[in-house]
Amino acid sequence: MKQVTVRVYGPLNDFLPPARRQAAFAHAFEGRESVKDLVEGLGIPHPEIDLILVNGEPVAFDYAVQDGNRIAVFPRFESVDIAGVTLVRPPLGALHFVLDGHLGRLARYMRLVGLDATYLADASDDDIAALAAREGRIVLTRDRGLLKLRGVSRGYWIRATMPRQQLVEVLHRFGPMRAPFSRCLRCNAELREVPKASVESRLEPRTREYYQRFHECPRCHRIYWAGSHWQRLTRLVESTTLEARFGVS
Repeated sequence: MKQVTVRVYGPLNDFLPPARRQAAFAHAFEGRESVKDLVEGLGIPHPEIDLILVNGEPVAFDYAVQDGNRIAVFPRFESVDIAGVTLVRPPLGALHFVLDGHLGRLARYMRLVGLDATYLADASDDDIAALAAREGRIVLTRDRGLLKLRGVSRGYWIRATMPRQQLVEVLHRFGPMRAPFSRCLRCNAELREVPKASVESRLEPRTREYYQRFHECPRCHRIYWAGSHWQRLTRLVESTTLEARFGVS
């Protein structure tokens, strides 16, 4: 039986049993095992990991673990750029997300703050992984098993259970909103401003009377304007952004 010493840092401790959190612990294994398989066997999905050090040196996921190794596992760094050091993740470009079927309300909230959030209500885990790989999307899910699929290279396990707090969590993890009120809440397409005359026939009488600026979704043709709901949605955007940035509520 071989043995290594493992230390897990930051929010990755959420995946460990209490006795193993925030401290180094011994872990036994047999045969040949990659560091990716070893760490996922501990319960940590690989897309949550940004850096693995073995005996102080960065390694890739396919590193073959050796008896006596000291393994340190790190989550995403919030203020330090490790792009030139890490060997376990590809460079992160523009932020595009895909959410599983349990996060429909979160998807709408993310679109509200301008994030590109594809939502697949009835898709299988394999379908979500395939779309993420094809379009370079980050998988957001409450299903740890989905994040462990080999085809998922970027992903995050949502800890919160309430949609508003889930949005705060996403904004804290991936950065501030992009362009609020710029995406269709129904289908995620980017909105375009249109002349009132082009949509006037589809408006209710009071809407035609009191509002002058309109946006339309080019995909589903839903119309948006700053109606009575606007202040409530603005408060949601402002409060969640503030909470994500400063940790206040």
